[in-house]
Amino acid sequence: EIDSMPDEIDELQRKITQLEIEREALKKEKDPASLDRIEKLEAELTKLNSEKEEMIAHWKKEKEAITRIREIKEQIEVTKAEAQIAEREGDLAKAAELKYGKLVELEKALEEENKKLATLQQDSKMLKEEVDAEDIAEVVAKWTGIPVAKLLEGEREKLLHMEERLSERVVGQQKAIIAVSNAVRRARSGLQDPNRPIGSFIFMGPTGVGKTELARALAEFLFDDEKYLIRVDMSEFMEKHSVARLIGAPPGYVGYEEGGYLTEAVRTHPYSVILFDEIEKAHPDVFNVLLQILDDGRLTDGKGRTVDFRNTVLIMTSNIGSQWIQELAGRDDKEME
Repeated sequence: EIDSMPDEIDELQRKITQLEIEREALKKEKDPASLDRIEKLEAELTKLNSEKEEMIAHWKKEKEAITRIREIKEQIEVTKAEAQIAEREGDLAKAAELKYGKLVELEKALEEENKKLATLQQDSKMLKEEVDAEDIAEVVAKWTGIPVAKLLEGEREKLLHMEERLSERVVGQQKAIIAVSNAVRRARSGLQDPNRPIGSFIFMGPTGVGKTELARALAEFLFDDEKYLIRVDMSEFMEKHSVARLIGAPPGYVGYEEGGYLTEAVRTHPYSVILFDEIEKAHPDVFNVLLQILDDGRLTDGKGRTVDFRNTVLIMTSNIGSQWIQELAGRDDKEME
């Protein structure tokens, strides 16, 4: 874009061209409405042409500044090479002159030109010397129409077809699949709260409807392996003291060296899907631990280490009310009322 016309100027020029075509077409008309429209077009064209001239002038200044910076950088590289050659040939006087004379002057000139360019680009930046992540994201966003600030191009296609991939393994749970897919896309697109997990869900229903299978499919989809599914059977955490097993025993207690079941698993695999199976069986104090994860995306274990949960997906399952769900399955809204 340094050598070609920036998009902003190009778009403005196209708009000016369209208005000029409209003005020429209206010149043949003599009615008051057309004459009034011509006056408005003249005023708008004057304004847009003035804007275009300012933008072109600014672009040329930026281009000249970047060209000067490039030239100085090239001179610095040439001078460094010449100094190395002089050192190898034993011409120490020339090497000293190049290293401590010419090179210092060039570096000082480069610093001044960089400051001038920074001042010039403070309000409006049209040109860049390097392509960064934002530039790539903008191009991908134009292709897809969705914000993709943190997406890789390969992953973009994968996430766009996430529902299809999950439906290959889990049948008949389209609403749950859509909800999970949207949450993952929001997180990967940079729209999710960065200080919370990728998503948190509670799946309710009778045994065999696909609650656990969807968690397995999600782990395989996101991280290419089901081993990234951390399964916690909440029937093992029915007692108040069992909460310590999740985050680890405090200092001086038995099991302190082992760490917590949950915190150790996430600490070693920070990118994972966590399945809390049969959540209704857990002691109420367990929910206090979950609240901190859902709120802050982190947890402090018994050893005082902070474990990051921001790259995890939390899934809780429950069989509560499964008999009523089965009875109401297949009925329409009127029958349920």
